[in-house]
Amino acid sequence: MNNPQPHIPDIAASGRWLEPLELVVGGLPRTQLIEALTAEGVALNAHAETLIAHPVFDDLTTHSVRIADRSVEELGLNEGGTLPQVFAAAEAHGLGLCPVVTAPYLRLVWATQTNSSNSVMSAGESPDGALNIASPVLTDDAEFPKGFYLRVVDGRPWLRGYRCDDLYVLSPDVRFAFRQVD
Repeated sequence: MNNPQPHIPDIAASGRWLEPLELVVGGLPRTQLIEALTAEGVALNAHAETLIAHPVFDDLTTHSVRIADRSVEELGLNEGGTLPQVFAAAEAHGLGLCPVVTAPYLRLVWATQTNSSNSVMSAGESPDGALNIASPVLTDDAEFPKGFYLRVVDGRPWLRGYRCDDLYVLSPDVRFAFRQVD
């Protein structure tokens, strides 16, 4: 099997968090994906572990995803927005959701993410320096994580899952990685 993790040069350039980039995601069995994350020193929180345990990670199909990031404000939501509002605004801007499996693969290749200015791990809001990965919500259960975000804390890369309901308002400065739709 080919290794689906391409080398990507410094992808945090030009004042944006991510320049549009092409990334191959999927292809690794769950155990190999976790081993790859561990080998790269990536820490996971319990919500990320819950997401990776979901059956969607049983599908070994690979996908080529062209990723671009935007803040909630850049999507036209100047006062912030709920997750459904953010996803709808992204679609109106020609952006789509990434496959759920995107986040671990992006974490494996993004070695230049800026270190967070604080080490608070959970404060009930999107943390400093986090990049949320816009992907389909796997269940309506409010207790199940809605998705992943990437963050570097004290020099250590993290893959974290997050929970929120459809009423939680994300602040305008929260950043998401989206799939560029042709």
